[in-house]
Order: sequence, then structure tokens, then C-alpha cells
Amino acid sequence: MPVPKDIEAEIYYLTAEEGGRSAPAFTGYRPQFYYNEQDWDASHIYPDVDVAQPGETVRAYIGFLSPKEHIGKVHVGMEFLVREGARTVGKGVITKIIELEQSASNAK
Repeated sequence: MPVPKDIEAEIYYLTAEEGGRSAPAFTGYRPQFYYNEQDWDASHIYPDVDVAQPGETVRAYIGFLSPKEHIGKVHVGMEFLVREGARTVGKGVITKIIELEQSASNAK
């Protein structure tokens, strides 16, 4: 089953010196999407690059594992953090809402 493209975002991955990852992130990466003081699991797809290197800004499609929880809460221009546990590894901003409504209606 393909990963949904609930939202599109621009993400800057912190360098190791900034406290981020030392290794690149690949499509299929599942960090936490953090906003409103809560972490949410989400899968990433990078349509323009094979890998997202630390220190780079990339476009990403993000698919939430719990899409119903985000209806009416996420919006274009909203900033969020990309986290691995309590460690922030990236900073992002939502650029489009794509399939969120459809994903939420398809969710069991």
C-alpha cells in the first residue's frame, strides 16, 4: 500500500553540529512530526532527491499514521519540528494540504 501524501512540506535537516542527524534521511524515513506540543508518527517521501542530507532543505510529502487526528489542526504556513524521540533533527513548514481529508476518510 503506497504511503499517502497527506501534506507537502519544506524541511531543513539540521547538521550534526546543530544537533541533528549525521547520516542522511531516505524516502520511507519515519520520524515524529511535532506540533502543538505533541509528537505524531509520519512517513516521508522525498520527490526531488534520493536522499535528504543534513544541512539541506528538501521538499517532502508527509503521510500521517493517524490522519484523522490532524484534520482542522494543520494548515499551510504552519511550522513544525522533525524529531527522533526528544531530539530535534529538522524544522519544516507546510506548503500544501494534499490527501489529508481522503486519508482520514479511508482510515479505519
